[in-house]
This record gives sequence, C-alpha cells and structure tokens, in this order.
Amino acid sequence: MPQTTTTAKAARRKTLIGYVVSTAMKKTIVVEVRRQKSHPMYGRVISRSRKFYAHDEKNTANVGDVVRLEETRPLSKLKRWRLKEIVRRAVLVGPEAATAVKQAQPGTEA
Repeated sequence: MPQTTTTAKAARRKTLIGYVVSTAMKKTIVVEVRRQKSHPMYGRVISRSRKFYAHDEKNTANVGDVVRLEETRPLSKLKRWRLKEIVRRAVLVGPEAATAVKQAQPGTEA
C-alpha cells in the first residue's frame, strides 16, 4: 500500500519543458519556459515566457539545452524545481563551435 501512495504523489508533481538560459550558479540552472496563448479579445497569438530556477545536482545541463523540470519542495529562496531529464542537447554555436570543428578535422592545426 505505501508504494501506491508514493507513485500517486509523484504523479501529482507538475512538469515543465523549457530552454536553459544560464548555468552560472553552482548546482542551479535558469530555465525559460515559453508558452503561446490566444488573446481573449483580439484572438492574436501572444508569446509569454517565464524563468524558473531549478536544481541540477550534477551540473549536467548546458546553455541552450531543452530540459524537463519537476516540481519539488522549496530548496532555497527561489528554487522550487529540479532537473528531471535533458530532452535535447544544444548544438554548439559561436566560437566554441569553431574550435570544436577545427579539433575534429584531421590535418588542421589550431
């Protein structure tokens, strides 16, 4: 019987999917969740976003990753979510990508 209550409690937890926008803090990521809704009067689709602070125990998420968050007890003043899984890894862009491509190509010197 206790096993069913634990699964029922886990099933009630909310989940969100969003993009990681910051990993500057230790064991904490900032995730931006975007949603689109129709304006009640004009019908135009409006894009809304909100940032959530989430606990990332092993510092596995990087900026640009798509992650799934799960609601949890308050961990600090702002953290009420934890990283459940990384849905999709970010593609390297910018100067990091250029150095990674140079290193991957044989015969080129960096």
